[in-house]
Order: sequence, then C-alpha cells, then structure tokens
Amino acid sequence: MTGCCSEMDTNKQTEDSNNIPNNVGKSESSDSIEVDNSRTVLLKIATLYAERLMNDICLVVNGIEYPAHRLILCASSDVFQVMLMSPQWSESQESRVTLQETPQCVPIFSEFLRYFYTGQIRINYGVVLPILSLADKYNVEDLISLCLDYMQNHIALAAIHGTLVSWLQYTSNCGHHNITQACQNFIKWNLELVAKTADFGNFDLDILVSLLHQSSLVIKDEMTLYKCLESWLDHQTNRLRSQLSHDELEATLEQLVIAVMSPVRFPMMSPRQLAELLLFPLTKKYKEFFVERMSIGMSFHSGQLDRVKEVSLNEEDGALLFEPRLYTVDTCSSLLTIENFHGLPSYHTRTLVFSSHSCLAEYAGDRACEWIVDIYPKGVWFKKFFLIVWQGTVEMPEHVKRSVRLSLTCKEPPVNSNADMRVKIGVLIYGLQDGVEHIARVTEIIHRFSEKERVLNLDDILPFEELNPQQGSVSENTSPFLVGPNKDMLKLHIVISPAN
Repeated sequence: MTGCCSEMDTNKQTEDSNNIPNNVGKSESSDSIEVDNSRTVLLKIATLYAERLMNDICLVVNGIEYPAHRLILCASSDVFQVMLMSPQWSESQESRVTLQETPQCVPIFSEFLRYFYTGQIRINYGVVLPILSLADKYNVEDLISLCLDYMQNHIALAAIHGTLVSWLQYTSNCGHHNITQACQNFIKWNLELVAKTADFGNFDLDILVSLLHQSSLVIKDEMTLYKCLESWLDHQTNRLRSQLSHDELEATLEQLVIAVMSPVRFPMMSPRQLAELLLFPLTKKYKEFFVERMSIGMSFHSGQLDRVKEVSLNEEDGALLFEPRLYTVDTCSSLLTIENFHGLPSYHTRTLVFSSHSCLAEYAGDRACEWIVDIYPKGVWFKKFFLIVWQGTVEMPEHVKRSVRLSLTCKEPPVNSNADMRVKIGVLIYGLQDGVEHIARVTEIIHRFSEKERVLNLDDILPFEELNPQQGSVSENTSPFLVGPNKDMLKLHIVISPAN
C-alpha cells in the first residue's frame, strides 16, 4: 500500500511539473534580491583577531606575541602559505613562530597583521615604506599595490618631509620601476628642494653619482650643485665619524669627494665662480684634486680647444663636462606665468621675449641671442588662408588643433646660409601636489636653428585634457599643472643653452 501511494504521488508530481509555466524555475524569480552582508562577515573575521579567539598559531616579533590563524595567514600571503603548509619548513609544525623584522617594521607589524583580517590600514608618508617592506617580504600583492599607489600620488609630500630619497632607493632595489622613475624625476627636477632635507644625506653613493651624470638635471647653476654636494659630504662626515678611526675617516672622505665631485661640470661655472671656489674649505682641503678639475674649466673658458678635446676623448664621460644641464639662472632661462587661467578665452596666446648666452665659454665674449616664445595653452586656431601654388590659388580651410603648443622663434639665426646654431631647449612646467609647488613635467630637446629654420613648434607639452578639463567633469578646475593660491596660474620656465 505504501509503495502504491508513493507511485501515485510520484505520478502526480510529474503531472504537476508538466503544468509549471516555462518561465518559472528556469530563471531567477522576479521577487528575488541579492543580499550583501559582507561587512558583517568581515566584522566577524576581524573579531577573531581583535579578541584573540580560536587562534592556532602565535607570531613573535621583537618579543611581542601576535595570536593569529593559519587559514587567514595562508589566504593573505603566499610566503606564509609556503612557510606554514610545506612539510620541509620547520615552521609548519610549530604553533609559535618567531619572525625577524627590521627596526622600522616592528612598530607597524600589528597594523600589518590586522590588515589580513580587516582589509584596512592607515598609510602616510612616514609609514608607507615599512608597510611596503612587509608587504614585499610576505608577498601581499593587494597591499603592495595600495602602497605604490599612495607613493605615486604623494611624491611631493615625501620630498618636503624628507623621505623621498629613501623611497627612491628602496623601490630601486626591489624592482618597483614605475615608482623609482617617478621619484628619480622629482629629485632631478627639484634637486634644490630635496637637498635641503636631512634625507638627502641618505643618498647611496652609486645612485647619487648616477644622478650627477644626467644632463636633464634641473639646477640654478653648477655652483649650486657643488654646494648641494658639500651638504651631502657633511652628512657623511657626521655619520662616519663615530664608526671609523681618524685615518680611516680621512681616507674614506677623500674617496667620497673624488667620487661625487668628478661628475661636477666645472667648465659650466663662470671664471669668477671658479676663482671663488679656491676659497672654499673643501677645495682648500683637497686642493690637488680640485685645482686639476678647475683647470679643465679654465681651459674651456680660454678657448684651449686641444685641451677640451683631450679631456672629452680620454676621460670617462669627459664630453659630459662640457654639456650644459637645465640651468634656471637668468642668463639661460626665463620664467613665464599666465594668471587667471580659467578666464582665458579659447586659443589665447601669451608671448615672452628674452635673451640667452650664445656661447657659455668666456673667450667668445658676452654675446646673446634673442628669442620669442609664444605659448598656446588653450589650443591653436589656424584661420582660413589662401595658398599660392603653380597651378593657382588653393583655399585652406580653418582648422583647430587641441594641443598645448609652445612656439620658439630665433630672432637672429646665423646669417650664413650654410651655418646653424645648435641649442639645448628645456620647458619646465610647474605643478601642485599636496600643496607643494614643484617642477612636474620637463620637455627637453636639442635643435638646430638657421636662417631657413627659425621657428620650432613643440606640440603637446602638456596633455590638453589635463590642463583644460571638460566642463562638468570630475577634474574640472583641478588640473595638477595649475599653481598659485587659487590654483589658477600656469607657470613654466623656458631654458635655452648652447649645446657645446
């Protein structure tokens, strides 16, 4: 009887199921909702850490115990997963594991571990490096990305608070190339700002010397660079004094002086500056080395071309000694500011006229070349015109170019039709980040001007949309390339030096 009833019920269910509408059971019911209670679940997980519930392992850092859970550690970190799950690791069998962390990482280890449970951590310029160091060590990829994003967006803040050199050196050693490049660019374009911080003394010798060989270094003049390096040497003296004997200290300092001062481009100093150097305490102490370097500078200024050629060919990177950097001194550059930027009409043009040295060597005299700079920050409008060709006259329609253009005209190019003038041009554009005004973008080019080629047009010296955000966009009125109290000023330096 029971079997009969079961068979009848089964037949009835089959019959009823055949009567179910096609759209029921084959798709989500119209009254279903997606429930997101993830915050409550995360809170429960965080409670395990906060109240030390059900922990099955204890991490010990600098004598401090941190109860934890193998499951959470392994899910968060590849390194912990290998350490705690692989039989060949002794830690996999232990309930108490001692970790060796650097002094900088010890104070923030608790916050680092808490991140595993909550996904929350407080990052600022002072702690981002030790947090990144822990994230790298334990291969916590999501936290690595958070730290690198923070660094990318707060480089100027690190510079004024004296942590940028440390950021550069750590990311360089660990292969975070994008941040390394961003830090290096900020330092070489704003060296005088960075050199005023205590962190400048932490520059590793090799990385500093590599920076000194770059011609794209922005500095007022070569004498200013010399004084920055004096400051670095003072830091090394104070650091080494307690570690070395007197004789060892003197020998080490002499090696450091030769290493960092050899890339200094003494020929780019004026004869007066070279004479002033003789009175500097550092120059007096290492007189033999400096007099030899300064004599190269005097050979350049007195037109001893054979000596210049000899140094260029025979000394390592000798040719660089006679190549100008991006000098912001008045004789090589001029500052251009455009205020009330948001009120400017479309296709606005601002013009600057200034002069620069035609030759940096003293023997050539005080010759100057005059330049006309036209900047088009709101795009370029080409009006309709008629072009005369041999077939007749061709009408050229008007055209608008959405580009931030800088046009440079040489007023007095060489009159000889076969001659030209080779110059190094730098366009230094200022920006604002975390309230810090700094050089944020540099365009550098070597160009030859002649009677036939008197004008150079540089398009897209800034991304047009970043300088001119569309109305109603999130970034409207917040371009990173506008400075001043009201963030309404475009500021740039034009640098022109003869390319020797």
